[in-house]
Amino acid sequence: MDKNEKWLQWAVELQSIAQAGLFYGKDVFDKERYEQIRDIAAEMISYKSEISIDKVKGLFCNEAGYQTPKLDTRAAIFQDDKILLVKEKNGTWSLPGGWVDVNISVKENTVKEVKEEAGLDVTADLVIAVQDREKHNLPIYAYKVCKIFVLCTVVGGKFESNIETVESRYFGIDELPVLAAEKNNEEQIKMCFDAHHADYWKTLFD
Repeated sequence: MDKNEKWLQWAVELQSIAQAGLFYGKDVFDKERYEQIRDIAAEMISYKSEISIDKVKGLFCNEAGYQTPKLDTRAAIFQDDKILLVKEKNGTWSLPGGWVDVNISVKENTVKEVKEEAGLDVTADLVIAVQDREKHNLPIYAYKVCKIFVLCTVVGGKFESNIETVESRYFGIDELPVLAAEKNNEEQIKMCFDAHHADYWKTLFD
């Protein structure tokens, strides 16, 4: 992590300590102190990022229980040695995917997100990688994210316009469009191509 972003690491660590204290703590006065620590951490994020304090607290302070990373799935789907990307409303492109819902598995979420964003029915066949997002993608978030890249096979369906994406298309590795780099970058797309080409792929993880 860049030295200029060290403050973010400190804020995240304070948030994690405060959340654990609120979950495990028994003393009412200690819980008040943990609430104060959590509020200070949120104010640090808001002050440095210029995001409103209400939005920061919504993202940062609503979880209960022990602090754990969020899960994000990304599906790698190939046709004629080209990878499927979906176009978001801001004009950038990404692998179909999103946050894992609390009531389904990683595999089920991968299949669901592809259907929602690309209109395709797929099987989720192989975990390509499990990555610590902040080691690979910018900007750094105020919470930890584990990104799970999954090799998939199309079994049916077709693209339909939806609330998240406006187009889907297959791209070769040398013709990639402008990527939604906070979700997937060129290094990660290349990794998916490598997995697709491999006779045997060993899952990568940070």
